Amino acid sequence: MADVLTYVLHYEGAFNKNSLGAVSEGAARASEVGGECHAVVVGGDDLTDELCQSLGAYGATKVFRARGEEGLAQPVIDVMAKVIDEHGHSYALFGGGLLGFEIGAGLAARKHAGVTMEVVQVRAEDGKLVAERPILQDSQISVSRYQGDLGIIIGRINAFEAVSQDGGSSEVVDVDIEYSPWSNQAKMVQRGEQRGADVDIEGADILVAGGRGLGKAEGFELCEDLAGAFGGNSAVAATRAVVDAGWYPYAAQIGQTGKTVAPKLYLAAGISGAIQHKVGMQSSENIVAINKDANAPIFEFSDLGIVGDLNKILPKLAEAIKAKRG
Repeated sequence: MADVLTYVLHYEGAFNKNSLGAVSEGAARASEVGGECHAVVVGGDDLTDELCQSLGAYGATKVFRARGEEGLAQPVIDVMAKVIDEHGHSYALFGGGLLGFEIGAGLAARKHAGVTMEVVQVRAEDGKLVAERPILQDSQISVSRYQGDLGIIIGRINAFEAVSQDGGSSEVVDVDIEYSPWSNQAKMVQRGEQRGADVDIEGADILVAGGRGLGKAEGFELCEDLAGAFGGNSAVAATRAVVDAGWYPYAAQIGQTGKTVAPKLYLAAGISGAIQHKVGMQSSENIVAINKDANAPIFEFSDLGIVGDLNKILPKLAEAIKAKRG
């Protein structure tokens, strides 16, 4: 048996999207190597049986629940290390994000295990799991194979899709844990994330992203108007260059040093398409690029390219969409 253990972050009665993606991925890959996917959750009284059992819909057959400080790495490392010691999991898989990186790295140090970060694909090979991650600015793929009893896999944000199926329910097992002395030194004072205008760009279905081609900070008003015309789950994003210039908040930055997104529609306005930006949005279902430079690299991987003045095109697009939506 090659069981996979995942950590599932929760907040205000809901599980984190990337964590659910890790559960779905862990369940799919565990089945290929003759194992099961289990989950660890850490928190207080809000972790009800019903909430924990709901992870069964994503493929977790068992949920290990521990009482402790949610949102901090060290308590989770203690819990996961104990569960792995007692149940012999072969792999620990995380959905990405800063907390996932911190927990995965800490667990690797604790268990002397191999760890791979920024993983975009996991597959079975000869009865074991291997992890693939892009290297050299995404120009090559590195393949990690694990030695020893445990391999730790940390995905790139949005690399794993959360797949829910009706009827699944997990067995809930309470973990009696004695935390390490250092694990309770930190306390969560306030929890939240900066999202620009309180919008979750990682979960948006439609993103209107702006780059240097907007010309100035005020140019983002065009992007905001267009995103507003789409309505629903749409948001505005930005490139590193404009964030560094102070035109838009860092929370909206997409790319190698920002966030990774995979919306249904990614509309790039005035973005050249440098490799550092591409790695953060190339998994989008549909990519539409608007740029006055016909030779801009972004046209090489766009589904639709428009060569022209975005200052004229974006307002007309917004008008057309508003008219279409009535």
